[in-house]
Amino acid sequence: MQHIYLKKKIVLQFYIFRMKKILITGGAGFIGSHVVRLFVNKYPHYDIYNLDALTYAGNLENLTDIDQKPNYHFIKGDIVNGEFIQKLFEEHQFDGVIHLAAESHVDRSIANPMEFIFTNVVGTVNLLNAARLIWKDNAERKRFYHISTDEVYGSLGETGSFKETTPYRPHSPYSAAKASSDHFVRAYHDTYGLPTVISNCSNNYGPNQFPEKLLPLFINNIKHSKPLPVYGKGINVRDWLYVEDHANAIDTIFHFGRDGETYNIGGNNEWRNIDIIKKLIEIVDAKLGRPAGTSLPLITYVTDRAGHDLRYAIDATKLKTELGWEPKIKFTEGFEKTVDWYLANEKWLDNVTSGAYVDYYHKMYDNK
Repeated sequence: MQHIYLKKKIVLQFYIFRMKKILITGGAGFIGSHVVRLFVNKYPHYDIYNLDALTYAGNLENLTDIDQKPNYHFIKGDIVNGEFIQKLFEEHQFDGVIHLAAESHVDRSIANPMEFIFTNVVGTVNLLNAARLIWKDNAERKRFYHISTDEVYGSLGETGSFKETTPYRPHSPYSAAKASSDHFVRAYHDTYGLPTVISNCSNNYGPNQFPEKLLPLFINNIKHSKPLPVYGKGINVRDWLYVEDHANAIDTIFHFGRDGETYNIGGNNEWRNIDIIKKLIEIVDAKLGRPAGTSLPLITYVTDRAGHDLRYAIDATKLKTELGWEPKIKFTEGFEKTVDWYLANEKWLDNVTSGAYVDYYHKMYDNK
């Protein structure tokens, strides 16, 4: 392993001296805000540009702790607007792109697939085109990093795990759109020599997640004694990764990953949906001083989601072997931290669920 870490040191020095301006798309969202925070704080010699359209899941309140840092810059804009993206690249001459902006909720994709095609596919291609044209004379000093999902691989049975070589079998409009964007990223590497890298990650959890997702939705519903809707029998299995671990993996892959490669990111932490819900009930009830099992009757089984994949599991051996990354936050620790954060940040949750978080943008940026 020694040669790997020596190589990492050399590559890190390369990027420290070469990488000056990094564009992070979707940086006001759940995962994106944690990546922006990490890069702004860890790399003060980088200028970090956060591009976000501030749709329902983009929330600048996620970044109030770093939004006055001198190396942080926010840009409001939509990656679907190709002309805007091209002008943005011409103006700022970015050295690297970390592309997280995406429509990501499966239920929304079933209701409105075209929105996912425009954002996830057309938006990604707009970024690729801009990077290809701006970097055509010195692409060897650049990096386009596309963050994807394990859902592109489809569904697993009771055994096995997704590897980087697993064939794609997307089952929802969301995963199909992400699969398409992955293919375009690889095509631009193979056709144009664009220096790209891709990662596919398992389910994330942690602070600042929009409350349409399982954990924040159910924490909030348990707190307010609202029904807990469980798809089917709740036997679908997911691998869970704490969001700060994911941000650190992104940092590692951005700096040390090999051009043209894909890296799977996983938490080695599989749970059935019904079991994770019961664990949430146990923790939240205890923290609210309720008798054990108080909220169990809130569980309500509903008609299963169309195209609901049975099981996801990630094999992250390549990432560990090549780049030395593995998750640090144990699930019990991450789970407790997540519940504590949502219970302690009632104002943030209220603002998000009411839409009042939009006021923050107007207050901070309308007169600038």
